[in-house]
Amino acid sequence: MATLKLPSHVPAPSEDAEQLRKAFEGWGTNESLIIDILAHRNAAQRNKIRQTYAEAYGEDLLKVLDKELSSDFERCVLLWTLDPAERDAYLANASTKRFTSSNWVIMEIACARSSLDLFKARQAYHARYKRSLEEDVAHHTTGDYRKLLVPLVTAFRYEGDEVNMTLARSEAKTLHEKIAEKAYNDEEIIRILSTRSKAQINATLNHYNNAFGNAINKDLKADPNDEFLKFLRATIKCLTTPARYFEKALRLAINKMGTDEGALTRIVTTRAEVDMEHIKEQYHRRNSVPLDRAIAKDASGDYEKMLLHLIGHGDA
Repeated sequence: MATLKLPSHVPAPSEDAEQLRKAFEGWGTNESLIIDILAHRNAAQRNKIRQTYAEAYGEDLLKVLDKELSSDFERCVLLWTLDPAERDAYLANASTKRFTSSNWVIMEIACARSSLDLFKARQAYHARYKRSLEEDVAHHTTGDYRKLLVPLVTAFRYEGDEVNMTLARSEAKTLHEKIAEKAYNDEEIIRILSTRSKAQINATLNHYNNAFGNAINKDLKADPNDEFLKFLRATIKCLTTPARYFEKALRLAINKMGTDEGALTRIVTTRAEVDMEHIKEQYHRRNSVPLDRAIAKDASGDYEKMLLHLIGHGDA
């Protein structure tokens, strides 16, 4: 599922730290060496490199990278080098400070992470910003978005595969009734989406489709111009079929007039160690173009190289 490629022999963190130090010395930064090391180390190994670098040279590796690199390549390397929980905390905090697409980033973090990973992100947020994630989400979102997002970011779902089919039938009926009433922000809809396990939600939505003749997201297209409905459909897709959700997000980021580098970087750095292989399969099937070719067409230079290495198209 992951696309991260590790070398057959991973050097000691002290050796990686020393090589990175050499990449920063001299007249110009050795970007290729940085990619060769950091793009081929997992989260635990990257954390150890940061720790070793700080002990050996008295500097935070992230601050050195920030000083030595620039542009989209810099953002990609920095996001990737962060511990996943720190990265989610940073992305969530950055999202609460702007008005465009912020709700979507927070929704991704709430819906596409495991319960434990979401909990760790909330812990990292609290440690870094001295506030709770749910506090900032409540403060910076409004109306229906706040009503949905606060329960989503505070969820700690059961992760097992067991499902209750009686409950699935009952809650499918509840969802159908509320949608028929156009009560899209109803507490029952939000309760089901924010508390049930992902396996239970899938069982409920499968029964919804079988019992009422339509997939739930088709019934949620009653008003194509309703932005909250669009967001609700995306939430359901991110919860139940994350690879399909991220394929569409990548397609929109790459195919729009001018690449959305922020979205492209965020998705690649957060999914390379999770399910990028599935996302690549979805992308190829949906667009008849491999993801690496689409990225190579829209990105360039060291930024392109870093992305390609992370999705498994660079040598380890």
